[in-house]
Amino acid sequence: METKNDANILIVDDEADIREILQFNLENEGYKIDLAESAEQALKTLSPNHNLIILDVMMEGMSGFKMADQLRKSGNTTPIVFLTAKNTENDMLTGFSIGGDDYISKPFSIKELIARVKSVLKRANIAHSAHNKDVIEVGTLLIDMVSKTVSVDGTIVELTKTEFNILVLLTQNQGQIFSRSEILEKAWKDDGIVLERTVDVHITRLRKKIGRYGDSIINRTGYGYTFSLQQ
Repeated sequence: METKNDANILIVDDEADIREILQFNLENEGYKIDLAESAEQALKTLSPNHNLIILDVMMEGMSGFKMADQLRKSGNTTPIVFLTAKNTENDMLTGFSIGGDDYISKPFSIKELIARVKSVLKRANIAHSAHNKDVIEVGTLLIDMVSKTVSVDGTIVELTKTEFNILVLLTQNQGQIFSRSEILEKAWKDDGIVLERTVDVHITRLRKKIGRYGDSIINRTGYGYTFSLQQ
């Protein structure tokens, strides 16, 4: 998450003039902006690079509330600022109950919206930093360093101690290639003499256990293994 004004924001609104006004003013603040004119388009556009979603509630097709609910149920925690013409207590409670981070009513002050955006990004950055001390997060793959547990899409995955150590090593150093001997040294530590080919066996099992993230553990022939999140 970014606290500087180089955060990437996805604006989702079916009114072109609203999208243009928000884009113009937020880009002037230094933010990177992507646009979507519907929730359906936004779900295709949204990526791990987005730090915030400004989401209109009332749109044709899927509503902003439904999109937010779908994101939260899938494990996506990108901060959401709801933008709506409605201004009732029930609507605000609905927005917050499904995981919204703020709620701004139309018509809105650009200065207020920018202040709210900065506030939400700052809170998200603080929470993200604190969370990351104990948790490695790669998409919906979560590795809890305290409880020594791994989950994918909210479901706990049972790993052996060695499999856990290998996964931590690779995900903490994404893009870095580790030879079999390096993995043995770091993941097995004091477990005595272990053959290098044992690494391949453990990684094969690990790939199967972590589902779609297994494809992110890549074997660079002649060099070793690396973790690279597949898009």
